[in-house]
Amino acid sequence: MAIQVLLVDDEELVRTGLRLILESQPDITVVAEAGDGLAAVSLAGQHQPDVVLMDVRMPLLDGIAATAEVLLASPRSKVIMLTTFDKDEHVFNSLRAGAGGFLLKDSPRTDLIRAVREVMAGRSLLSPGATRQLISEYVRTSPTRTPAAPPELAVLSEREREVLAHVARGLTNAEIAAALTLSEHTVKTHVGNILAKLHLRDRVQAVIFAYETGVVTGTSG
Repeated sequence: MAIQVLLVDDEELVRTGLRLILESQPDITVVAEAGDGLAAVSLAGQHQPDVVLMDVRMPLLDGIAATAEVLLASPRSKVIMLTTFDKDEHVFNSLRAGAGGFLLKDSPRTDLIRAVREVMAGRSLLSPGATRQLISEYVRTSPTRTPAAPPELAVLSEREREVLAHVARGLTNAEIAAALTLSEHTVKTHVGNILAKLHLRDRVQAVIFAYETGVVTGTSG
């Protein structure tokens, strides 16, 4: 079946352009459009879309709050944040709310199409470089603290904790494999187990979890 997409942006021209690009592909269909966050939540509950393209800045309910509400209304949906700024201060909070990645509005059409397919396949939209940028932003804006280890970490093996720490530092599976002298396939298996055990949506959520729980800190290298 075609990937079902919900478009959310307060500019009609932007939505029209996105629709034309996406529906030029035989495996993608736009099921609805919303001009604000509140409408997005309602339509997500109604249509249960596979992917939601979500603008960050909108009236009534902004993209960050809307993302959290959309994922409650349609838990299986994947959210891609749309922004005009690659260093938008709101991007980190959007990812924390459950988005699977972000995309610049001026990205090439091929990137938009690829992004929809990537998140549908369960892969992260954040490159290692973008992940490191998010880490830097988190460290810069978060107070220094040493939280107690959360009980959830007890379900991870020692090796899985090592892998999680490397994921949080923005390393790729290949880089983690080299650092820990493992095969890339084994690292991929560990990452999948970590996400399942901690009930995290994706790799991006794992990075956020690791920093917020003190698995790694801004000074841990």
